[in-house]
Amino acid sequence: SSALKPGYSGVAIFSKEEPKNVKCIDIEDIDDEGRVLIADYGEYSVISAYFPNSQEEGARLSYKLHFCDEILKTCDSIIEKKQNVILTGDYNIAHKPIDLANPTRNEGNPGYLPEERAWMDSFVARGYVDTFRTFCKEAEQYTWWSYRFSARAKNIGWRLDYACVNASLIEKVRASTIMSNVMGSDHCPVKIELEII
Repeated sequence: SSALKPGYSGVAIFSKEEPKNVKCIDIEDIDDEGRVLIADYGEYSVISAYFPNSQEEGARLSYKLHFCDEILKTCDSIIEKKQNVILTGDYNIAHKPIDLANPTRNEGNPGYLPEERAWMDSFVARGYVDTFRTFCKEAEQYTWWSYRFSARAKNIGWRLDYACVNASLIEKVRASTIMSNVMGSDHCPVKIELEII
C-alpha cells in the first residue's frame, strides 16, 4: 500500500502463505498515506502498520492519535470475529523510559510525547501484549538510531518498532527478537516466532 505522495510512506506484506484476503483500513486519510495493510489468514490477521510521526511541537499529533484510535478499533473488530491479531510495524512511539537511550532529554519530543505513551498504556490495558517485553526486560534494546552523531555505533537509540498480539495469542509466541545486526536502514527488523496450527 503506497502513499499518494510518491516516496512518502507505505507498507507491504510478503508471505509464503497466501492470505484469504488483503485489505487497507478503509479510512481515506490513512489509506492515502499507505499506512496499513491487513492480511487475513483465517485463525489470525497480520496488520502491517506505519504509524505517523507526531512531528516537531506535535504538528501532526492529532492525526497520530486519530490513526492510533482507528488501529485500536481495527484490532478490536478482528478480536470480536474470534480471530487473533498481530499488529507489527513502526509505531513511532517509545513506550517506556527503558525504550530509549535518553528519556529525560527527550521529554516533549515526537515519539515520546505524553499523549503517545498514554495511548500505548491504553492499548496494553485493552489486552494487547508487547511481545518483545514478554521475553526481554533488559535496557539498551533499540530498533531505530539517528543517522547523526554515530548513534548506531554508540547504541543511542529508540525502540519504535513492535510486534504486539492479543492476550490469548501470547501463549503461542515462542520468541520475539530485535535483529539489530541487520543493517541498511536507520531501523532494524523485529521478528516473532509463533506456533500456529
